Amino acid sequence: MSNDSTDANGRRRLLQSAAAVAIAQVASQSHSAAASDVPKSTALTPGKPGDFNFLAGEWKISNRKRKAGDSKEWDEFPGEATCWTILGGVGSVEELRIPARNFSGMGLRLLDAEKRVWSDFWVNAKSGVLATPGMTGSFENGAGIFISDDEEAGKSVKYRGVWDRVTPKSCRWRQGVSRDGGKTWDDGWIMEWTRVA
Repeated sequence: MSNDSTDANGRRRLLQSAAAVAIAQVASQSHSAAASDVPKSTALTPGKPGDFNFLAGEWKISNRKRKAGDSKEWDEFPGEATCWTILGGVGSVEELRIPARNFSGMGLRLLDAEKRVWSDFWVNAKSGVLATPGMTGSFENGAGIFISDDEEAGKSVKYRGVWDRVTPKSCRWRQGVSRDGGKTWDDGWIMEWTRVA
């Protein structure tokens, strides 16, 4: 077996272990969105095992991220990801790597099989801490829409992550914020994913 294959298998085992720890943390915090907590835009389409199967594999990513502050300027940089479907499609693990920004992290998506709602969590490699609460939602008309409530400078804001333009070879993820209760959204990070053959 080659060193590259050994390294990949070791990384996969490490990420699966990290995912198991994160799942245990989520379970111990009993942080599962009730159906009434799910935004109406996603409550109409129940989640199902395999919704994130499209993400499994190796990816190259073209990033566009709004510069800090209220800037209208964008920063563009490359990235890459390796993703796995776990638990028979009830979970999805993503290892994101952005060497150009010395940044990496793990996305963990879990389906509450009873409530049929997905939760999307993030772990930044620099902190190793599972960010909670995660975004919740599901797929509707081919787009995965995930929303969380938060505060910014003492005011309520909503954050939204959207997976769309899904094909066998590509997809897009974008993150936005709403400061008017979800009436309008300002996307500040857009990722164009291209599958590595």
